Amino acid sequence: MNNLTFTSFLLFEFSVIRNLQILYFFIFLALYMITLIGNLLITAAVAIDYHLHTPMYFFLMNLAMTDLGIVSVTIPKLMTNYLMSSRSISYSGCVAQVFFYLFFATCDFTLLIVMAHDRHVAICNPLQYEKIMHKGACICLAAATWTSSLLNATIQTGTTFATIFCSNYIKQFFCEIPQLLKLSCCNCYLPEFWILVIVGIIIIVSFMYIILTYVKIFAAVLRIPSVNGQKKALSTCLPHLVVISVFMFSGLFTYGRTYIEDSCSSNVIFSVLYTIIPPMLNQFIYSVRNKEIKAALYKWLHLDFLI
Repeated sequence: MNNLTFTSFLLFEFSVIRNLQILYFFIFLALYMITLIGNLLITAAVAIDYHLHTPMYFFLMNLAMTDLGIVSVTIPKLMTNYLMSSRSISYSGCVAQVFFYLFFATCDFTLLIVMAHDRHVAICNPLQYEKIMHKGACICLAAATWTSSLLNATIQTGTTFATIFCSNYIKQFFCEIPQLLKLSCCNCYLPEFWILVIVGIIIIVSFMYIILTYVKIFAAVLRIPSVNGQKKALSTCLPHLVVISVFMFSGLFTYGRTYIEDSCSSNVIFSVLYTIIPPMLNQFIYSVRNKEIKAALYKWLHLDFLI
């Protein structure tokens, strides 16, 4: 039986009990609305307030949009299935879900690296910051991020669905490449192994680059004579470092568990934490301690008296 025989795939469901399905629907609806509203507010604040038209907030706006994309690719279908008491996704829907999830996740990861570079230039080479991170450079970096993500998503999606599948039951709540490759008729894990190796190398190299970048940043911060100057510099770096840590460690832990024999339900739970929690937390990490974002939001929402 080849993959053309399947018109749909069956996704993992947390429970077959109807009352629990309704409960899960409202839980994921709440998580989705929190993520949706928060990231839309950040995007709107940066777009509307000219005080935030700087490289740091430009990349933050791009990050908020990719976070919206990540949750919008997975959660609405999950909620629809629970509401309709279904577990199926069409073949074309699965292809689209894989493609767009890879696209937005790669964008998210690449933007975190670009933002680390931006903070490095701002703190370690402040006199040349406007010359290096000018408008054209920022647009080129953003375009390179979206283009490389599109290329990566296209290649990986095409390679995955060129595989001949012997089953249509995916042990995951969304179409995920490692779980799809486990359905391959060849019963070999070589494709999975190489995907893990390639992704692992990219993540490790990127993580090392970010670590080295922040070592230089903290060394530069310590050379700032005033305490207020140090606090101001750290206030723009620490939120970004927290976001990177949450994204990378949750991703490595989740995909590391994918290749370990473990219960399906526990793997799915960790995947929920990986795909939903970081996009939801990013908005709070960047906005709660950021006075400029809060001021822009209060002004936009006509709540200036709270500033």
